[in-house]
Amino acid sequence: MADAFILGIETSCDETAAAVVRSGEQIVSNVVFSQIATHQPYGGVVPELASREHLRAIVPVVRKALADAGQTYQSVDAIAVTQGPGLAGALLVGISYAKALAFALDKPLIAINHLEGHIHAVLLEERRKGNHELRFPVLALVVSGGHTHLYLAKREDNCWSYQNIGHTRDDAAGEAFDKVAKLLALGYPGGPIIDKLSIHGDPRAVKFATSQLKHRDRNERNPGASNGGPRFDFSYSGIKTAVLRYVETHDLQKSIAERRAALARMPQPKVDDRLSLCDKTTLDLVASFQRAMVEDLAAKTLAAARAYDVATLFVTGGVAANQKLRETFEQEAASAGLRVYFPSRPLSTDNAAMIAAAAYPKFLSRDFASMDFSAEAGMALR
Repeated sequence: MADAFILGIETSCDETAAAVVRSGEQIVSNVVFSQIATHQPYGGVVPELASREHLRAIVPVVRKALADAGQTYQSVDAIAVTQGPGLAGALLVGISYAKALAFALDKPLIAINHLEGHIHAVLLEERRKGNHELRFPVLALVVSGGHTHLYLAKREDNCWSYQNIGHTRDDAAGEAFDKVAKLLALGYPGGPIIDKLSIHGDPRAVKFATSQLKHRDRNERNPGASNGGPRFDFSYSGIKTAVLRYVETHDLQKSIAERRAALARMPQPKVDDRLSLCDKTTLDLVASFQRAMVEDLAAKTLAAARAYDVATLFVTGGVAANQKLRETFEQEAASAGLRVYFPSRPLSTDNAAMIAAAAYPKFLSRDFASMDFSAEAGMALR
C-alpha cells in the first residue's frame, strides 16, 4: 500500500499539538505548544484558560506541523483528532478545527481516544527502531496527570481492543505528584521537579503505607470488565494526606511559606534554585514520596502481569518520563522475565504524533468518524 500521511491534532488538556506521521511509523513533524507558563501561577491547569490558549494556538501550530513536514492541507491523506478523555472545552477546540478542515478539504476524519494514543506512542517508538515483532498479549500502564489505568491490549489485523483491569479510585499518579509539589511550594508541573529533587534526599527516611484496596470500587461502571479476572486498582489520595500530616507534625509550614515567596520573586526558577531553598527534611520527604509512588505503581503492574500471564509490558504517559519509574520498571520487569517498553520522553507527554499513529490502523480499516461526533470528557477505552 502507498504511504499514508496523517495529520494528528491533540488538545485534550494543556498542550496544543499537531503532527504529521507517515504510515504509523515515521514522525515527519511534531509540534507542541505548551501552556505551562499560563498555568504555573495557579499550580495546576485552569480549564477555561486552557481552552482560550488552544484557540490562540491551534491554527499556527497546525500550519507549522504541515510546513515542517513539507506537506499541505491538500496533500495529507487524513485528519486525526483526540475525542477524549480530557477537558471538554479543550477537546472541542481541536475537534471543531479538525471537522472544519476535513469538511473543507473532503478528507477522512478519524476520532482517537487519548489513552489509545499513549499506547500507540510506544508502538510508534518501536517501529521507528525497526522492532515490528511484539509478543502479545500486552499489558499497558497509562500513567499521567489525569490517568492511571491498566489495559490488556490485543491486536487482530488492524483492529485493537483494550480490556481495563485496573484504574485509580481517586487521584491519578501525576495529579498526586503535582498536588504534593504544590503543597510543598516546589512549583509546577510537580512531577519533573520532584524527580530532579528526589536524588538529593533519602528515599527511606519517611515510611509511607501503600494503599490496600480490598473492596469493589463503588464507581466502577462495568464491574465485569475483567471477565471475572482480578482487578488491580490504585489509590493516591491517602499518600497525599500523609504528606500533609508530615508537614504539620514536623512544622514545615514556615519553610514552605518562605520558599513560596522566594520562588515568586524569580521569573524562571531552575532546579538549583529550588534545591537551594529546600532543607534536608523536605528533600527526604520528596524522595520518600517518589519512592512510595513508584514502588506502588510497579508492584501492582507486575502483579497484574503475573495474574494475566502477559508477554510484554508498556509503560506510557507523562509520568513514564520519570527517571526513577523507568529504572524501577526495568529492574522489576527483568527479574520477572518481561520485556518492558517506554516511549521516548518527548512522546511520553501529550503530543499529536501518538494521535496520528493511533489513527493509522483505523485509516487502513476505513474506520472514519461522522461529522456529528463530539467531545467525550470521560471517554472509556475499549
